[in-house]
Amino acid sequence: MKIIDAYDYGGTGYAPFLIGDKWQVAFLNYAPEEALESIVKLDVHHYTDEVFVLLDGRAALIGAQVDDGGVAYEAVDMRPLCAYNIRRGVWHKIAMQPGSRVLIVENCNTHLGDFEFYDLSAEQIAALRETVVKVWSEE
Repeated sequence: MKIIDAYDYGGTGYAPFLIGDKWQVAFLNYAPEEALESIVKLDVHHYTDEVFVLLDGRAALIGAQVDDGGVAYEAVDMRPLCAYNIRRGVWHKIAMQPGSRVLIVENCNTHLGDFEFYDLSAEQIAALRETVVKVWSEE
């Protein structure tokens, strides 16, 4: 009799692994496109909050307010096993260092269509990087 399912993901990037009727759980493992130096856009979900839990490594969760072409950032140096919520409608991104693993919980099938991207200008990218470097240096 098998009544307990176990999931793990050793690959890179985003991998939803448990998709229920109303919610899903995914792993986000470090991939080069998740490195701070690779971030060139933000994303938003209009119909779901998104919960992030750092399992291993180091990552910064970035929230952003976008108004009239301007972007204001808030970032946190994620603590392991602490749950962080990005509310629906909030622009966000995660910056990860090699070896990082994050668990994500959100509405089911969010990855299939509930997302929009905001391309950052060179100045906005520089400000985002500065914000993350600052929180990573606050130990």
